[in-house]
Amino acid sequence: MDISSRGLLPELLVLDIPEVDAQHEAIFYRIENLKFHCIEQNDLPEAVVGDLLDYLSEHFATEERIAAARQLDFTDHARMHRETLTTLRGWVRVVLSGQRDVFSFLRYLEIWFERHIREEDQPFAAELHAREARTGAMS
Repeated sequence: MDISSRGLLPELLVLDIPEVDAQHEAIFYRIENLKFHCIEQNDLPEAVVGDLLDYLSEHFATEERIAAARQLDFTDHARMHRETLTTLRGWVRVVLSGQRDVFSFLRYLEIWFERHIREEDQPFAAELHAREARTGAMS
């Protein structure tokens, strides 16, 4: 697949947290890569979706580490991370068992990820930037 990982993160979803933005870009790339493989194979490739879920887990750990370092209350956000991984793994099992089609999963995945950034990560970033402005800390 000849797709660049650069330029996939919509400008409206940039958080101005370089490490998180880079990971969001990489997640969008992995979603595009998964879509490519699903369309090519008309199936859900376990290795590719496994890579995406593993990377999401690493990404969630990064956000949690950043929040902890800034002493931000991240309890609800972290719970959503755990619930999301459970939900996505459930989707994968259902698709692999043939109970749902792969394209429903792809639609869900794309919508979920953009919504997650808008509704959970953007408020987190705003709180982080406000904390940094008050304390003079840099991200």
